[in-house]
Amino acid sequence: MARSKSKAYTPAAAGRHLPVSSGNQSIAGSSRHETTTSSLTEIRFLPPEYYSSRLSTVAQHRKPSPIWDLFSVEGKPGMLSMLAGKPHPSTFPFEHITLGFRTPNTQKITNMTLQEDELETALQYGMTAGIPELVGWVEGMMRTVHSRGENEGWRVSMGAGSQDLLYKAFNALLNPGDTILVEGPTYPTIMPILDAMSCQYAIVDSDEDGISTVDLEKVLSTWDEDVKGPLPRVLYTVPFGSNPGGVTASLQRRIGVLQLARRYDLLILEDDPYYFLYYGDAPRPPSYFTLDRQLGGEVGRVLRFDSFSKILSSGFRLGWLTGPDRLLVAIERHPNSLSQVIILKLLKEWGLEGFLAHTSRTADFYRQRRDTLNAYLERHLAELAEWKPPDASMFFWIKLRLPYQNREADSTAFIRDKAISKGVLVLPGATAFPDGRKTTRVRLSFSLLSDQEMEEAIKRLAEVLREEQPHSVLPSPTISRMSVEPEQLPTPPSEIDQHALGPGSNSSAGKKRKGRKVWLDYVMYPVYAHRR
Repeated sequence: MARSKSKAYTPAAAGRHLPVSSGNQSIAGSSRHETTTSSLTEIRFLPPEYYSSRLSTVAQHRKPSPIWDLFSVEGKPGMLSMLAGKPHPSTFPFEHITLGFRTPNTQKITNMTLQEDELETALQYGMTAGIPELVGWVEGMMRTVHSRGENEGWRVSMGAGSQDLLYKAFNALLNPGDTILVEGPTYPTIMPILDAMSCQYAIVDSDEDGISTVDLEKVLSTWDEDVKGPLPRVLYTVPFGSNPGGVTASLQRRIGVLQLARRYDLLILEDDPYYFLYYGDAPRPPSYFTLDRQLGGEVGRVLRFDSFSKILSSGFRLGWLTGPDRLLVAIERHPNSLSQVIILKLLKEWGLEGFLAHTSRTADFYRQRRDTLNAYLERHLAELAEWKPPDASMFFWIKLRLPYQNREADSTAFIRDKAISKGVLVLPGATAFPDGRKTTRVRLSFSLLSDQEMEEAIKRLAEVLREEQPHSVLPSPTISRMSVEPEQLPTPPSEIDQHALGPGSNSSAGKKRKGRKVWLDYVMYPVYAHRR
């Protein structure tokens, strides 16, 4: 059920006001953050009723369980609770759980044991938002890492990985038929979720600096509600090492996107599983969650998704959601207690300094693997593909030189019909575009294969690519690396052999047009293949 047409929104009337000191305020997070300054006079926190109006019909009608709603009262001193049907701990067959872990700096193996109260908490039902001690630890980390303060209307809720939280957020914010803004390319796994909800996509182009603010404003400013329905109210983005594009959005792009979100009344879903896997040479740009507060003005448009999967263990299926309380109430749904207790125990052993040291070491591990794969690509695919090394995440997003059919080339059939038979598997790029467009792009993961296996995979990919090249139009090295501009190309011949033109081209005008087309297809093929 689609919402009615959007109404004009007046930001000045939307939030409660909190004066702050005027002058320059640094925009920064961790010590490796890129910084800028902003002159602030006041900030306005969006009120709870604003978010209530943004919820889907299902979320607006969803009520908390009367049992779960009273769980928080159980912990009051002297309370004798006969509320819930919790199983008695004596019936659990587990006496203790012992796990070995590495210290962040020395890598020394140390054991930790869950027993008695800790074990009982791990094996029992928990709070809807997560185990309070773990929630508190993560909130403290978010305040430190993202430069946010207390009492700003946000909190943290745990969930079964950020993808599970995304699924629940989509259901809480979108009705069937609603349109969501996504960057192109976008994370392929969100599309089955949104397709099942009958949602529509408005694709915003991205480049090496992230989402194009020019294209985003064009999409929003030219939106025809009579034709397309209500203006989109949610933007989904992966700002660090976007999957699959591998792009980290620049600071200025982030500021521009946030300003457009305020102008057009958007919520930003900041999906950031690779935040801690940033290994670029430049300082890390601040998150949208950081900028939302530090730019001043209206605050509360960012719903942020983080995950322990890429930095501690994907098998624990544990992530966290950060954002306005009213939205989290509509999304959170009882995460796994055992995973929470294990990770809490580890984080308490490490402390915040140890946790950040571990994430830094993990990022360095993937930086080295990125460099290794980049060397193999240069060695074996230099004249067969184009790419830019990522500065976060686990993926290369490369453009293959493929022969085109009907002026379009696509990697999907090439991977399914040719590469797999050679024993190499990568992700076709078309899976990352909701509109089904064709692309020669593919995503290569460098997270698991050994160095030798990575090189062998690239050799196999190069072999099957060479087999696809038409010998009559093999590019010279200068052309294939996109170093030739149109004005540098040779002058087209004035006479083209009639046989090359094919039938139906007897007129001189036809000869001229088709002759130039044949010449362009011959000379410009490598440039088409790289720039498409």
